Amino acid sequence: MTNVVRSLVFYAGYFLAMLIIGVLFLPIAPFLPLAGRYRLLNLYNHFLVAWFQLACGVRYDIQGRERIPDGPCVIQANHQCEWETVFLQVMKPPVCTVLKQELLHIPIFGWGLRLLKPISLDRSKPARALKQVLTQGVERLGTGLSVLIFPEGTRVDPGVRKRYNKSGSVVACRAGVPVLPIAHNAGERWPGRHWVKQPGVLRVRIGPPIETEGRTPDEVLADVEAWIEAQLQEISEVPRPSTSQRS
Repeated sequence: MTNVVRSLVFYAGYFLAMLIIGVLFLPIAPFLPLAGRYRLLNLYNHFLVAWFQLACGVRYDIQGRERIPDGPCVIQANHQCEWETVFLQVMKPPVCTVLKQELLHIPIFGWGLRLLKPISLDRSKPARALKQVLTQGVERLGTGLSVLIFPEGTRVDPGVRKRYNKSGSVVACRAGVPVLPIAHNAGERWPGRHWVKQPGVLRVRIGPPIETEGRTPDEVLADVEAWIEAQLQEISEVPRPSTSQRS
């Protein structure tokens, strides 16, 4: 089966499952407590992770699950495509995601996102967005939710390096929770700029929690970036650029 045909089959299941979730589960979800909403709506994410593997000929190599802390933390991962946003929702639920405001306007998908208390940002107002991340991020952590923040701020193609933002490290330091670093090569299997998926091994590395007590956000961010980049050097099929080549 060609990659084009595999991808068409994948997207048929992708949209059919979204429609089913929208019809059957979205009307129920608002009446459930937050934990119940996560369990119900995360069924779609569980399906998508498994369906991508089956339909597109992808094999998962996920290491470090035993390192995931029991309590809330700030999850920081490199951002290459949609896959990691789905996987990280099921890796340590419940998790609050920092995302762009426009995603909430997508029919069905965006409606479900709204029910999970994300931190939605207006990127045209960066100062306000930063304040929102810091305030709401600490608040969500205080309620027992973990917070997912992509330090690159946007999707970055494999083989491209972008400067990391320290907002996630600031939130973790203010809340006194650890940062959980994640590295993956999902963009090599699920290209961010093309709909055709690629078979092969999708590797995920979950790092040891990085403690924040008594440390500055800059120190924490340096550890996060160093760990993620070191892992990407090992698991990426596309060569990584040096620090001096990042945008």
